[in-house]
Parts: sequence; structure tokens; C-alpha cells
Amino acid sequence: MSRKIWLQSKLFQGLTEQEADKITGCLHGERRTFDHEEYIYRAGDEGIRLGLILAGSVNITKDDIWGNHKIIDNIGQGQIFGEAYECIKGEALFVNVQAVGKTEVMFLDMCRMLVTCQASCLFHQKLIQNLFFLMADRNLKLMRKMDYLTPKSIRERILAYLSDQVVKNGQYTFEIPFNRQQMADYLSVDRSALSNELSKMKQDGLIDFYKNSFSVKINYQAALPD
Repeated sequence: MSRKIWLQSKLFQGLTEQEADKITGCLHGERRTFDHEEYIYRAGDEGIRLGLILAGSVNITKDDIWGNHKIIDNIGQGQIFGEAYECIKGEALFVNVQAVGKTEVMFLDMCRMLVTCQASCLFHQKLIQNLFFLMADRNLKLMRKMDYLTPKSIRERILAYLSDQVVKNGQYTFEIPFNRQQMADYLSVDRSALSNELSKMKQDGLIDFYKNSFSVKINYQAALPD
């Protein structure tokens, strides 16, 4: 586990190494490692603890009774998951949390922040503030995803997603955290239809790609279908 990643996480922003060590002890911090595609949590689980990703990433997924699979979000190194369920006693998880590659997670009992700390940790206020901002950021991220799913055409969904990736990365060439099937699940489209549309967009001079690496080119005339 990289202490640098741990301390640079926005959850511990503004805290010293000594303060972070004390807080993780107070919150019963536990580190665990998961293999690729191993389930960290499954839908229906209760007693969820907040997870801070120290290495690797996780996909938040949802399966319906007909076997349809959707990727709701990908959460990477230094980010958190499970915060919405942390202090809701008896609330069953309605999504799956699955490791992408070798993934290391630190679990924390964040609901302990809501009661008076026996150790009188003065850093709890800062940690609560950091958690609030992280939850707000998560809400904004989910709102942005609605922009990807609202358009009817596959091309418009791809364009909306890749446009946000350009802004996020600050450049027109970047890597996404999904393979083709995962990208299709994330955008709620058929994999074959997605691959066909990506090929057409490449022919139209909109994008270039290799596996999960993309380059976006500005070509307004070819941007949207007729």
C-alpha cells in the first residue's frame, strides 16, 4: 500500500500523516486486497463500510432479473465508495462493487465520526468536511452521467462521454477505465452496436482509438448523424 496515495486522498486532505494515522485507528481502519473481478460487495449486503481505494479501481454494477448488466460508475485510486450506506442501518445494498485488476482497499467505520470520539480527536471536523465534499462530487458525477444516457443515438452518447473525458484529462488523447463490453454497459448500449459506431466515427475523422486509448478530433460537420 502506498502511503502517498492514502495521504493524498481527498478524504484526508488537510490532515498530517500523524493525524491520518490516528483517525484511521479511531475508525477501525482495515486494509484488504482483492483479485481482478472479485466481488467486494454484492447487492443485498448489509453493514456496508466506506472503502478508500489505495490501488486499482472498482466498478459499481447493477444486474436485473433478466440478466441485463449495467456499469453505473468506475471508482479509481484515492476515491471512496459505500459512503451512502455507511450509517443507514439495515439498508441493503442494491448494487455490486467489483474489483478491476488487483485492488487494495482500506475500510473505515465512518459512522463513528457522528458520535463523540472517546479519544477527543480534533481532526474529525475536517474529515467530515472532506466527506461532505466527496459526496457532493459523487452527486455531480452521477448528474453528468445522465447527459450520456439521455441522447437516443449511440453516437451522441459516445460524444457526450468522450467530451467529458477531454475536459477531465485536459487533453484530447486519454485512456478510459473500460474495455469495450464495459463501455457498452456503462453507456447502456449493445456492444456490437457500440463497436460499429466507434468504427464509423473513426472513418468520419472524429476519433482514433486503440483498445481503451482514445484521441478526439474536432470535426463539427461529422459530429452528429444525419
